[in-house]
Amino acid sequence: MNTSPTYLADKASIQEVSKLFKIISDPTRLSILFILHHEELSVGNVALSLDMEQSAISHQLKTLKDSRLVKARRSGKSMIYSLDDLHVFSMLEQVLNHTKEREK
Repeated sequence: MNTSPTYLADKASIQEVSKLFKIISDPTRLSILFILHHEELSVGNVALSLDMEQSAISHQLKTLKDSRLVKARRSGKSMIYSLDDLHVFSMLEQVLNHTKEREK
């Protein structure tokens, strides 16, 4: 009798998922994702929203962009950031809902 789950992720996929969770586990990066879910913003506006230095936000946005969680487009002299797609945010909403269930 085979009792293994019908879906098993291979080791490479597990590593990628682990890397993704590590990236989004940072509170600043997580906050940026939630902010960008609502609207596209420049680095300066993200920094204002989080009351942080622009250089610190730029560093975090680069990490998120390198991980394909956010994307950037040029608008004049500014780079405007937005979520790369909604897949990751739907996962974050699930986690947020899960944490709120525990509060009840």
